[in-house]
Amino acid sequence: MTEVVAQLPKPAVVHDVPVDMGKLKRVGARPPFLDYLVQLWDFRQFIYYDARARVQSSTRRDKLGSAWLILNPMFNGLTYFLVFGLLLNTSKGIPNFIGYLVIGVFMFQITSGAITGGARSMQQNKALVQGFSFPRAALPIGVNLRELLGNIPMILAMLLIILVVPPVEPISWRWLLLVPVLALQFAFNLGIGLILARIISRVNDVTHLLPFGLRLIMYLSAVFYSLDRFIDHPTILAVMQANPMFIIIDITRDSLLYGVTPSLHSWAMLTAWAGVSLVVGMLFFWRAEESYVRG
Repeated sequence: MTEVVAQLPKPAVVHDVPVDMGKLKRVGARPPFLDYLVQLWDFRQFIYYDARARVQSSTRRDKLGSAWLILNPMFNGLTYFLVFGLLLNTSKGIPNFIGYLVIGVFMFQITSGAITGGARSMQQNKALVQGFSFPRAALPIGVNLRELLGNIPMILAMLLIILVVPPVEPISWRWLLLVPVLALQFAFNLGIGLILARIISRVNDVTHLLPFGLRLIMYLSAVFYSLDRFIDHPTILAVMQANPMFIIIDITRDSLLYGVTPSLHSWAMLTAWAGVSLVVGMLFFWRAEESYVRG
């Protein structure tokens, strides 16, 4: 018995190990803003491929498939043409009203879809947000990128209509200005979507007000009527000219339809709207990063 006890290993000696508690980070803690942007950049490939995959699968159940990406705005444009162009005669005094209307409807639909999708992105992906660790802004960014990719056929259809439907508009170098317009529109849409995504994640009732707000913006953007009808109302005219959606549509019409180089004032206004909304949206969304996990 003595020999067995002698062969047993000696009990391990427990040593105190110093731990620097200052280097420990709480799981799910909000990182500094610049680190947050770096994390989003690291997720760029996932955001892009996820957006592209969702675009490809969005119309798979429909027999006409991706054709609905073009047909939906075209039916909207036809409806507005019948109601406002023919019945209410808002086309009076507008040269090339069909092209005027098509640009207004198509460009507004890009913003409407992006803001609506971005605003609802956190609510619609609650399980993903609560189950995985990633920068939550990746969701609104992915939605906006998906809308941009999904609207490429619609943009091409818009250009084709301008070229084919009389009076035919010639192609000029100003058509290249559509690229920076879309880039600034993307930044503006993303900023507003980020702001609304945080608000709706806490107050879901805002989703019911969102369609009314977008419809009001559409009516203030001269989509199917000329701004000249308010020439005698300077206050209303000033408010409408400051509307970022009107600026987007107006620059696009000047570039594609009327062969007019958009003014520097219009570009400055649109750049300011896009920059401020994006910066404010990112900061506002980032400050609530930890709350999204708790739902």
